[in-house]
Amino acid sequence: MWQTPLYRALEEPVTRLVGDKTGKAFEVLGIRTVHDVLRHMPRHLMSGTDTTDLAQLMDDYRRGVVDDYVAIMAKIASVKQAGDPSRLRLEVRLTDGTGFLDVTFFGKKHMIDYWQKLLSRSERGIFAGKLGWFRDRPQLAHPAFAMDTAGGWVGSADSMRVARQVTRSSYIGLYPQSAKLPTWTISECAELATEHIAGLDDALPEWVRDAADVIDFEAAVRAVHAPTSREEHAAGRRRLIFDEAFATQVAMAYRRQDARLHKARAWPRRSGGLLDAFDARLPFTLTEQQVAVSEELFSEVGRARPMQRLLQGEVGSGKTVVALRAMLTVVDGGGQTVLLAPTEVLAQQHLATVRGLLGELGAGATLGAPDGATDVVLLTGSTPAAQRRDVLDKIASGEAGIVIGTHALLEQRVEFAELGLVVVDEQHRFGVEQRNALGTRAGQHPHVLVMTATPIPRSVAMTVFGDLEVSTITELPLGRAEISTTVVDQVARPAWVDRAWQRVAEEVAQGRQAFVITPRITAKDDAVGASVEEMYAKLSSGPLSAVRVAMLHGRLPADEKSDVMRRFAAGDLDVLVATTVVEVGVDVPNATMMVVCDAESFGISQLHQLRGRIGRGSHPGVCLLITSAEVGTNARERLDAVAATRDGFVLSEVDLQQRREGDVLGSSQSGGRSSLRLLRVLEHADEIALARRLAEQVVERDPGLGDPGVRDYVTQVELLAEGEWQEAT
Repeated sequence: MWQTPLYRALEEPVTRLVGDKTGKAFEVLGIRTVHDVLRHMPRHLMSGTDTTDLAQLMDDYRRGVVDDYVAIMAKIASVKQAGDPSRLRLEVRLTDGTGFLDVTFFGKKHMIDYWQKLLSRSERGIFAGKLGWFRDRPQLAHPAFAMDTAGGWVGSADSMRVARQVTRSSYIGLYPQSAKLPTWTISECAELATEHIAGLDDALPEWVRDAADVIDFEAAVRAVHAPTSREEHAAGRRRLIFDEAFATQVAMAYRRQDARLHKARAWPRRSGGLLDAFDARLPFTLTEQQVAVSEELFSEVGRARPMQRLLQGEVGSGKTVVALRAMLTVVDGGGQTVLLAPTEVLAQQHLATVRGLLGELGAGATLGAPDGATDVVLLTGSTPAAQRRDVLDKIASGEAGIVIGTHALLEQRVEFAELGLVVVDEQHRFGVEQRNALGTRAGQHPHVLVMTATPIPRSVAMTVFGDLEVSTITELPLGRAEISTTVVDQVARPAWVDRAWQRVAEEVAQGRQAFVITPRITAKDDAVGASVEEMYAKLSSGPLSAVRVAMLHGRLPADEKSDVMRRFAAGDLDVLVATTVVEVGVDVPNATMMVVCDAESFGISQLHQLRGRIGRGSHPGVCLLITSAEVGTNARERLDAVAATRDGFVLSEVDLQQRREGDVLGSSQSGGRSSLRLLRVLEHADEIALARRLAEQVVERDPGLGDPGVRDYVTQVELLAEGEWQEAT
């Protein structure tokens, strides 16, 4: 599989170097290969005179920016014994010269005496352990430590590893660590991994290294883990960052080339067909951006080369109508289209929306339907057997021009007469292989349109959707109402929560409807926060007992979910208590209010999507975010950001700053191993752009992917994507 000796060495299991026990400890940090070890960067690089900024560390800890297990370098401010002989302890106070951190050791008298003597021999040391709270103050409880004395480093046996590193490089790397894997063990393993690849030729072509102005790979990992200067460390770090950017960009570049080489049936726009009839019956005027993006789609599906396009737009910007117009162009030519949704609720909502927009044009070959009308069918995992057979027959015969469904459409038994266009909604829920699976099985290459209501910064689009062209709709249809968003602090102002339910009742009294969102379905003994079942029982028998309340979540039977959504959309229900199954695609213009319980449990993009379910008509919307998150915490900052703006592109940048890039790529959703450990798609946008330009040059020079090193870069990205696909299926 691997073409170069370097990548064969890099992709070996870390257990080959460190043994099964340490290898298992590394898994907690998401490290499984030699490559993973080498890309596990020191959190801090400490020189002989540096100390950790304790105030910043404590602030990061309170905000959830750092893990519980930390390694710090600090000075000894005081050492004293405390407690009675039966429960003796050693209390140590560390300082960086400005702030303080308490450390406590427990043990028998002879050990307490030994630690006190050891710690008193030096002013400075490294301490590694778990941060916790004691009497409302952060502390390290019984950490491992190594002291810098006039005679060298002393402490546990592990401290000699630190001594070797200091002797070798004059710098100490303090690594993100775990309970069973202290920083000095990680440092030693990084040294073993560096020696493991010593002498192996770089996989990155020399001309690419020169153009990118990056150093050799072996030199880079030595500079990262055992630097002689901060400048050397920075150069090594930049090379590894560029590697991640180049790997994703060159893989995307070859995908784009591959797509350009494929043939697809052209579906030129035809006058007098379903599309014209559909446009004539639309009860609203398309926005300028909807028209412009539609023309892009018409042009691309009218070519004999597969369209590969991402359509991103603000919540409620009318992406579905644009996609449907492209679908009707294909149906007009005798082809079939698929609308792939990640959940049954969203698929059912799409079915209702499409049928509602088409009216009699989507009635198929039924009595009274106009000539050229097509059938719109739904296929999900819970479709009853008899209905499934009928749907499969309509798909296979071509009678169904528009097929809507979930992952069930990816099954081998689903056969199409002539699949011309695949529309994938909420792309972040699917992998690349999933969105390509329909076309591959169909024996041809249909046009592909990917949609997302989660606005994406340009650097993310280049990284995650680099094989797609991008269209954007930011303009909302005329008549859309404003939405006010307020953060409700249920700890500081509990009366505001009672007022929230009064406000819901007032909204219902005016003929409007409301959503109440909770993070969980059922109550759990070990979980904190509201659940759908609890909240439904509380509201329907309490403050909202006079209105019609129902609940909706993913574990309900499919027919019950459909019935609840139908009744809510028809106005037969006033309040819907639900989980995030209503996050996308739900369109009830009369819904004007949303209360999100335990709002700190949700991410920014989720909250933005949820809020997009209200204010879809002409009446103003009200969104209340109920939280117990303290002011100044990461969670509270998320909520304040959502309350401050409805601009999804602004929120996407805030969201990305607070999340790991692995989440952005979807790997944490699927359980896969992220290809991005160092690359930050906002911070390193210039590196990504440089890597993209060089990747295009690589494809021009080597269209057949003959360079073994470049092939290994592509392989690592494709294997990760394949792993995510297998995990998801």
